[in-house]
Amino acid sequence: MQQYHVLVVEDEPVTRAKLVDYFLQEGYRISEAADGNEMRSILQNEKIDLIMLDINLPGEDGLLLTRDIRSTSDVGIILVTGRTDRVDRIVGLEMGADDYVTKPFELRELRVRVKNLLWRISKVDQVKQQLRQEFSEEKQADRVVLFGPWTFDIPRRMLSKGDSPVKLTKAEYEVLLAFVTNPNSVLGRDQLLSLISHRVEQPNDRTIDVLVRRLRSKIEDNPRNPRYFVTIHGEGYLFAGDIEQ
Repeated sequence: MQQYHVLVVEDEPVTRAKLVDYFLQEGYRISEAADGNEMRSILQNEKIDLIMLDINLPGEDGLLLTRDIRSTSDVGIILVTGRTDRVDRIVGLEMGADDYVTKPFELRELRVRVKNLLWRISKVDQVKQQLRQEFSEEKQADRVVLFGPWTFDIPRRMLSKGDSPVKLTKAEYEVLLAFVTNPNSVLGRDQLLSLISHRVEQPNDRTIDVLVRRLRSKIEDNPRNPRYFVTIHGEGYLFAGDIEQ
């Protein structure tokens, strides 16, 4: 059984010790940090699966740290804070946090949130591994997909129409990758949802609908009458483009 490595970032010694002791007893490997500098040092030297990050850290705001972490890593992030303002919660999730709990918190509830988030991360990793296995290293090294007037450079994560690049978010890129590697096949919302490594709190079918709508607005000539991203009612979506490689 895999032992997950959790990093507790909390400046208050009693709270930090409480979290460390509890999750050690639950079988996790635990590292701890009191501020952003200690956190960065650990992240540089250790493989971390999930971070419990306090917002109110000395010197650096936990929300900004969340943004910095997410810019370079898909590690799970749960914000732990005494703030109760909904704005902080929304901003934290927008910065890239996966979940948010307020003090005083119930340790058993936090344990469930940690377990569920790690499960979601493991599913994403499994799907990524499956996608990697679909292509040899030689093919993947220079794999460029053409459909209609569009060029999708997979290794470089670039989509362009002629000389005009189109910016994709990470989630949009991952969903488009799933479509072009499974052309003319119906993909259910659950399948697509499992591919998103930029995780969201309480993901659901609506998440995929929003991402498909965004892709349509960026790629389709007429998003209301899509040529590529076809809705299959009751089943999911189908990519109807003719793929050239």
